Amino acid sequence: MSDLGEWFRSVPQFTRYWFAGSIIFTLLGRFGFISPYNLILLYEPLKRFQVWRLLTSVLYYPIQQAGFHYLINLYFLYNYSRRLEEGVYAGKPADYLFLLIFNWICCIILGLAAELPILMDPMILSVLYVWCQLNKNTIVSFWFGTRFKALYLPWVLLAFNLVLSGGGIMELFGILIGHLYFFLMFKYPQELDGPALLQTPSFLKAFFPDQIGGVHGFGTAPQRAATAAAPGGGTQRGGFFGGHNWGRGYTLGGN
Repeated sequence: MSDLGEWFRSVPQFTRYWFAGSIIFTLLGRFGFISPYNLILLYEPLKRFQVWRLLTSVLYYPIQQAGFHYLINLYFLYNYSRRLEEGVYAGKPADYLFLLIFNWICCIILGLAAELPILMDPMILSVLYVWCQLNKNTIVSFWFGTRFKALYLPWVLLAFNLVLSGGGIMELFGILIGHLYFFLMFKYPQELDGPALLQTPSFLKAFFPDQIGGVHGFGTAPQRAATAAAPGGGTQRGGFFGGHNWGRGYTLGGN
């Protein structure tokens, strides 16, 4: 138990809270401590000020219907959120928290518009997409030993599920959200010399000030168009990609 506690404390803070929340709320719903109906995103209950659904809809997943997919989600969450928080955003907790808040708000907007009650998939994939854009040339491994640049990973996941399960809407939403953040935060102001349209609010910087030092090596933000990008070196393996029903929502009935 002490080793488990040390491992948990070693996870960077926002990845740790996100990972723990995804386990806690899923298990609470799975074993009936909280009705799953009260955890998903529905418009009518929101009008009755059940605002907690805005958060729990990205943390809860119905593992009784897709347990293996839930484990894949946890793997993606832990692996790529941690790499971002310890890499590009090392020593900048407010900037990483703002990324999560921005992507979360976009997930909620799309979820309400498309009537998607469970938003864990697009939230996780949006963070994965940002990491892939910041580490375009890093080699990742897919099923059956296939290897390709991280740049193509989100699209491979989208195509894989379109072919095998008829899904894909969750991947597409995650890609759109991740690309919107990456374009506004990095590409438009740095590579296209546009104005900074997306900035971390000062109050987040006040609560979570920048820290000196940190662990680097998983990627760097892209430079201006005249400077070559400098993605993190090394080969990163992801042995659990694909082979799951990523992208299907679930509509749960109330009690």
